[in-house]
Amino acid sequence: MSATSTTSATSTSAATSATASVASLGIPPRLQHFLPGHAAALKRIDAINPAQYARSRNALDGAVTGLSPYLTHGMVGTADVARAIHQRSPLSFDDKLVFELGWREFFHHVWSRAPLGGDGILNNMHGEPPWRGHYKDTLPLDIREGRTGVPVIDNAVRVLYATGYLHNHMRMWLASYTVHVRKVHWRAGADWLYSHLLDGDLPSNHLSWQWVAATFSSKPYLFNAENVRKYAPVAARAAWDSAGTVIDTSYEALDVLAREKGDAGPERGQHDGVAEPALHHHVNDTFLRPFMPVAGVLHTCGAIDNITNKAVELIHPWALSAGAADAPSPQRFRLGVLHAPAHGAWPWSARRWQFVLPAMAAVTDAVWVGDLAALNLSGAASVTAQACLFPGYRQALAAQASLHTEPRLLANPAMACRSFSKFYERARRDVAQFSDLL
Repeated sequence: MSATSTTSATSTSAATSATASVASLGIPPRLQHFLPGHAAALKRIDAINPAQYARSRNALDGAVTGLSPYLTHGMVGTADVARAIHQRSPLSFDDKLVFELGWREFFHHVWSRAPLGGDGILNNMHGEPPWRGHYKDTLPLDIREGRTGVPVIDNAVRVLYATGYLHNHMRMWLASYTVHVRKVHWRAGADWLYSHLLDGDLPSNHLSWQWVAATFSSKPYLFNAENVRKYAPVAARAAWDSAGTVIDTSYEALDVLAREKGDAGPERGQHDGVAEPALHHHVNDTFLRPFMPVAGVLHTCGAIDNITNKAVELIHPWALSAGAADAPSPQRFRLGVLHAPAHGAWPWSARRWQFVLPAMAAVTDAVWVGDLAALNLSGAASVTAQACLFPGYRQALAAQASLHTEPRLLANPAMACRSFSKFYERARRDVAQFSDLL
């Protein structure tokens, strides 16, 4: 679907109501609101306590970092995070925080080694899901609108739409219910979730769905109502109680459901839902301008002024590092680029554009939107960009610029690793101690 942004009193009221609802579910304020930009990322890094993170990260109200939107869009890197924390609280390879940063880099490693230029992660990686029936190609409306009657699932959808963020447990529960209980193909669920997340990172999101679906793991990931009770927010545990629903059963019964039975359907009765926010396929200057902090910064013409004999750096949505804004020089030009065809194929919510565009404007001299094949950079002394595997951007950037690779915390093994344990083992094999990476 396509839509335009609105700033009416009605939409503002609805957003306020949604936030109030999320607060009543025990979601911490820091996981409800995400300011864009490098400075906001640094504040989150400064607030991280590795010991508290290790103790409570599995709980929905635990000490998770909320850094993933900033990591996804390159406002800060994994090495930056590790270096800043290590300076005040020495880390090792055994720290849970390093482990989780490693998982992110593992997913990107798989992406970089996948066939079809990385697009292979959009298909089953290591086999077929456990059920031999036909998985649905579309996500049922009761899931999209949070009215399945299973509190944990409906709450997760409300939190997603209100904040653009979900705790990892909510993501796994939502994926497991969608694939194994409702028999929806993992790709349909992964595409939907990606579009609404501020941190919709293609490899992390789609490979996580495959891990749940057992096409990137050895068995399906399952959960039950007892598991939800264990990790639900302490102050709102009753709101998450899913007793008496399809997931209120043993793991043995859930395994039978996943492997042998069809769609269990929503719970009986009528359940209140929530409207799904619009996803925007038609990305142009008219749509994007309200999200830009500086009027007139957008360009859609073929040629860009003021680049003759300058070193042009193309800044795309996954490379919004503050470093791009360092050391201003009359010989440099930082051009933000939005490849409209790619965003047409992989739409975002308005909330994500509100997060990305101000950050892009802060580190660029101008922003260009359109088909990158039509971008005219003739006259520039050089054109560079950070390599990007995202479909559409991968090809378009390679045709326009000399590419450099994204900085990493851990080495990217030349041989594809099928498991995280193998990846982590190889990444630390030739490193005496963790600090050597920094």
